[in-house]
Amino acid sequence: MNTAPALPQRVSIREVGLRDGLQSIAAVMPTAHKLQWIRRAYDAGQREIEVGSFVPARLLPQLADTAELVAFAKTLPGLTTSVLVPNLKGAERAIESGAHLMLLPISASHAHSLANLRKTPDEVVAEIARIRDLRDASGSAIRIEVGFSTAFGCTLQGRVEPAEVLRLLQAVLDAGADCVGLADTVGYADPEMVRALFEQALAIAGERLNCGHFHDTRGMGIANVYAALQTGITRFDACLAGIGGCPHAPGASGNVASEDLAYMFASMGIQTGIDFDKLMALRGQVAGWLEGESLHGTLWRAGLPKTMRPSAATA
Repeated sequence: MNTAPALPQRVSIREVGLRDGLQSIAAVMPTAHKLQWIRRAYDAGQREIEVGSFVPARLLPQLADTAELVAFAKTLPGLTTSVLVPNLKGAERAIESGAHLMLLPISASHAHSLANLRKTPDEVVAEIARIRDLRDASGSAIRIEVGFSTAFGCTLQGRVEPAEVLRLLQAVLDAGADCVGLADTVGYADPEMVRALFEQALAIAGERLNCGHFHDTRGMGIANVYAALQTGITRFDACLAGIGGCPHAPGASGNVASEDLAYMFASMGIQTGIDFDKLMALRGQVAGWLEGESLHGTLWRAGLPKTMRPSAATA
């Protein structure tokens, strides 16, 4: 007997192209273009955008203007402004910026954690507890989300045991995370792996597990989103034009494309609030800004089918 939750009537797509997408691209996009991107994504109906990351500019000059982007995004009514924060210093800057949510990454893979953050996963848990204390002491209302990278496998370590993911999941909840998400950073997951791990994680975190982040490295991204959707997840990360990736995943094609994900939901009758015409126009503009870069996704080639009107997704 199938006991899977009924599919939701509405889902949320967080646009992460300005951070996860651009951080993989060497050429720095001008701030003016990023501000246009935020404005036009908002006009297309997107209501959560990860605008950047508070990391040292010498490490990622592409993201040096994050504070300016946060300030602009906060002027748009109803837009949730997210930023990625790798450490306590970054958290201080995120709190100062007034962003609505800070995403703290933790690698379920020990090897990836050391390569990416130069800390063990348990050292990252301790840092999350310090960030929670800092947030509370400051009186800030910023939410703390912890994203579990390499939750389904790792190019450096290979297999990542589900039991270790679940142990760390409980640890970050105990450390004070407001919510958590699971990520297939290097494209190792398949739908059955996604279903199993999300179901186990939901048993621990309940509604505090509220995000799926999938890369399309091996063409499984959309299928993995659907598997997570079937477990009750209603919020997903995606990048316009499928840009992005992981420096530890050679040959990776990038994140699930925002436009493809929005199309799948709309075709299924699940509302996203996104206007396809406006989103595809924005994709064309971003493609011009990123001339010479590899872009991905399929909807831009084929367009919407005649059986679905553009307005179908905007309700």
